[in-house]
Amino acid sequence: MTRHPFVRYTLGFVLGILFYVYLPDWYALPWVAAGVGGTLLVRGYLRYRKQHVKPIQALQGIGGLLVLGALGWVTTYQHTASNRPDNLLNRTDTLYAYVGIVAAQPEERAKTYRVELDLQRGRFGPGKGLPEQVSSHWQRVSGRVIVYLDKQGTTQPRYGEMWLVSGSPRPIDPPLNPGEFDYRRYLRYRSIYHQQYLRPFQRRILASRPPNPITQVATSVNRWADSVFTQQVGSRAEYGIVNAMILGVRDDLDTEMYRVYSVAGAVHILSVSGMHVGILFSVLTLLLGFLLKRPRGKWLMAVLQLLILWFYTLATGFSPPVLRSAAMFTILILANASGRQQQLANTLGVSAFFILCYDPYALFSAGFQLSYLAVAGIGAWQSPLFLSLTFRYKLVNRLWEITAVAIVAQLITFPLGVFYFHQFPTYFLLANPAVMVLSFLLLPLAMVVLAVSGVPYVNEWLGWCLQKLAWLLNATVTQTSLLPGAAWEGLWLSPGALLLLYAMILCSVAALVYRNQQYIWATYGAALLLAGLLVWDDYGQRHQQKIAVHFLPHRTAVSLTGGRASILLTDLDTADRRSYDFYLKNTFGQWGVTALTVAPVRQSPGLSARSPAGGQTPDYGLWVWRGKTLLLVNNLSGRNRWKLPAIVDYLIIRRNALRDWDQLTGRVVARHIIFDDSNKTPLTDRLLREADARGIACFSVRQMGAYVADLD
Repeated sequence: MTRHPFVRYTLGFVLGILFYVYLPDWYALPWVAAGVGGTLLVRGYLRYRKQHVKPIQALQGIGGLLVLGALGWVTTYQHTASNRPDNLLNRTDTLYAYVGIVAAQPEERAKTYRVELDLQRGRFGPGKGLPEQVSSHWQRVSGRVIVYLDKQGTTQPRYGEMWLVSGSPRPIDPPLNPGEFDYRRYLRYRSIYHQQYLRPFQRRILASRPPNPITQVATSVNRWADSVFTQQVGSRAEYGIVNAMILGVRDDLDTEMYRVYSVAGAVHILSVSGMHVGILFSVLTLLLGFLLKRPRGKWLMAVLQLLILWFYTLATGFSPPVLRSAAMFTILILANASGRQQQLANTLGVSAFFILCYDPYALFSAGFQLSYLAVAGIGAWQSPLFLSLTFRYKLVNRLWEITAVAIVAQLITFPLGVFYFHQFPTYFLLANPAVMVLSFLLLPLAMVVLAVSGVPYVNEWLGWCLQKLAWLLNATVTQTSLLPGAAWEGLWLSPGALLLLYAMILCSVAALVYRNQQYIWATYGAALLLAGLLVWDDYGQRHQQKIAVHFLPHRTAVSLTGGRASILLTDLDTADRRSYDFYLKNTFGQWGVTALTVAPVRQSPGLSARSPAGGQTPDYGLWVWRGKTLLLVNNLSGRNRWKLPAIVDYLIIRRNALRDWDQLTGRVVARHIIFDDSNKTPLTDRLLREADARGIACFSVRQMGAYVADLD
């Protein structure tokens, strides 16, 4: 640690960020930490500056960490938009119109444009429609809103447009199913708390006022590069891959192709990241190496590397992962050019420290964590692994070097990858070396295509080469994904299991490197604790019994889970894989479900030993499972006033079947009444208010999240 001071500084700063995120109301904490830390530093410097005593140095180190922790807490507080008094989140009155500026490059979706609006001012109070002009009643308001603009009859929005918008943004929903991706927290870390769906008539473009001229240039370069690739790469499949890899634009990427890359373990290629910057840096170092023999060649090489790296960063529209990596490699290039001996760990610490000063919430980005882990792991372990084997032929040695990079990167990042994405690519050793080689060719070739875009014939020939290289990359990944057992899916790690797995990996590697028996015992201890935790989780999953009514937008989803098998009663279209993956897949993964049977609620699935006994009519469906009765009601207003003879355990109201509580009188008595999301929200809200007045206990998945009952 003494040789890597910025590693210590960054760790202290990170502790301050974590304390703020988890203890935001402890306002005295940074003042106490700064006071105690400052006292230790000053006293240590004044009284013992001539004595190099380790205990005193340790106290000074603790003082420095406390001061940096306080700085991290304060910095995070200042970067948290909700702490501003004029933020929309802190307003209690109703916003019905506002002025906002398009603050980022809009994204094109299937039916909408996704736009981030930076609020400038708003009009609060009752009212309808667009105001004809800005008046003195408008008030200053801050915050960002995710706007989904209907594409029909609308041109693509541009960065810097100032909009006048009618309607009120609504807070972003929390995750409503167990294990569901927390989209609200993800946006909260980007200081976004609201969203709104807009029809074209709800907005008016007032002017163009880009908030940041540098970002304006970056978006312009990004659009220009996109137009070059559109012209030079004809095929849609190859164009989508090139656009995703080089510019970070995945609007034209086919959903099936994205799945193929994910299964093959090469999905990281499709997001511009530190790996792309690292590839470009390696290629530039190789191509410009001849400059080192010339006078002042180091500085000339550094200037050319920085120009090309930052042009690439500009072409990506200042993508945050690329910005982070460009900052890290800038420090590395300048250190090499100045002839100063630098340590990779300290370089990583410097870049991480300044990135977190600029955006403390980058710490919680999966891309940030995976990038720094991968680079740190490769720097520490790749060389020993590569040198452990040598081959006679240079080409084989080069291939082994790339393979060693893939092994180390996968080893150090796979626990975090499983934690976030819940799958592991089985054939990563087969796919990643080929993908890396093709990426080393494709990325610089794409930059050359941009450079010669105005040269006739040459641009067409290079564009053809780029298209064929992208085709080869697609074909390689596709063939890998078709191999049996290409992806190990349904994996789930708890935070405790994640920490124990990393402890086991780090201790085992340390035991191999340092040949120290203590690390071996630490590895055994971590492995035993991890095994115990996994066995305990497995026991709970094998003996679980759950009945759940899930949140699924505008649809029904009821699951009956016994052990590792589950039956899903739903009206979800089997072709709508995206809705299942976003809302339900993580739930069954967290519960350890390996056998999922889908039973459409529109027709009876038949009876079997593992299926719920039941039947359906146009008005209702009655199911019996593990001694519990479930009644799914579709219609209560028909001429046939059906009446069931017994009390049901769970009454699930679907498709606006209940409009008045008196409709249940004389028909059915239920222990639990649940509204799924196939009901209209205003109707459900009214019925909940009436139920509260009548003393009727009921549950709505829209307002309260998934209803889960444990029967064991």
